Amino acid sequence: MNGEIAVVGIGADGWDGLPEGSRRVLRAAEVLIGAPRQLDLLPAGDCPGTRVTWPSPLRPAVPGLIAAHEGRAIAVLASGDPSFHGIGRTLAETLGADRLRVHPHPSSVSYACARLGWPLEGTDTVSLVARPLAALGAVLHPGRRLLVLGEGPETPARVAALLRETGWGGTRVRVLEQLGGPRERLLDATAADWPHERTDALHVLALDCVRDPGTLRLGTVPGLPDEAYEHDGQLTKRYVRAATLAALAPAPGELLWDVGGGSGSIGIEWMRAHRDCRAIAVEKSPERAARITRNADALGVPALRVVTAPAPAGLAGLDTPDAIFIGGGLTAPGLLDACWDALPEGGRLVANTVTLESEALLAARHRRHGGELVRLAVAAAVPVGGFTGWRQAMPVTQWSVTKEEA
Repeated sequence: MNGEIAVVGIGADGWDGLPEGSRRVLRAAEVLIGAPRQLDLLPAGDCPGTRVTWPSPLRPAVPGLIAAHEGRAIAVLASGDPSFHGIGRTLAETLGADRLRVHPHPSSVSYACARLGWPLEGTDTVSLVARPLAALGAVLHPGRRLLVLGEGPETPARVAALLRETGWGGTRVRVLEQLGGPRERLLDATAADWPHERTDALHVLALDCVRDPGTLRLGTVPGLPDEAYEHDGQLTKRYVRAATLAALAPAPGELLWDVGGGSGSIGIEWMRAHRDCRAIAVEKSPERAARITRNADALGVPALRVVTAPAPAGLAGLDTPDAIFIGGGLTAPGLLDACWDALPEGGRLVANTVTLESEALLAARHRRHGGELVRLAVAAAVPVGGFTGWRQAMPVTQWSVTKEEA
């Protein structure tokens, strides 16, 4: 039977900052696994176990490394709280949570909130470890406080540059280094005036978000301003987009296929609904596919996957979706059938069109599968001479349906 593995959190204060329970585990360990920095914090006289550093890449090496020391008392070192953006998750996913006995230490975020006087439960945290810097853009809102976990000594300078370039230069940036240790230090400036090219690698960034004058305001709900997108006219407009996302009903962890991606607005706002939402945009035009990627980066969801291929051929081999949006190409042979067949029981499909030919297809599907068939009409007030009148946009026919058990 596989033995228990101790996972021990340790801070910048090292051995002196560990509770006696954690020290006892480390003293008894026959094998100590961790990063060189973590292992160096343990006094050799108190912790005589064999020291093993993690290879790179780490995740695929975990099962083999643990198996090589099976039958011995193993302790894995982690920075701070192992279960908070740490090695604890990787070990649980690769070895099984039932094999672990976790001994947490205060996380860097707990230390940062204590130093700043911020409430931990009301402070958002973003990790940029092995994640694109552009992901920060989705959580920037005026007056919001954010903690950012950096990946290395250049992260604060890169974050400050991103803030300047995207209209958040007035944001106060504080870097808290070596939290809890004897070399703890605070750096403080605005993003516009950030002077440090490098900082200590062990740090947390604290951002007090300030939007610069003239920067477009982006809310948290679907229906971002059309000006937020780079497009060539192939864009689901703001009010129709909001109604479409409401029909798609994104939930954490779900996957959307955005078929006929255009400018990517539906997939992007699906992913902005929650950090765990995923989306794949399928777009046949290479130019538009590149535009989708740029829009996704600019709006803070760089993990949006773009497949450059026509549908339905481009759908083959994709992960099973929880929802599908069809924004173009409804008359392509086999597209509706391919999308319907790909949906699991309980999956949702929403299709929009402005043409009579595609509307007839949706009406026929509505008769066959049920759901809702609605027409969305939006009019905007425009000058008419010295007065004001309504200008009607092309009405959009929308079919939305949940696939029930056959």
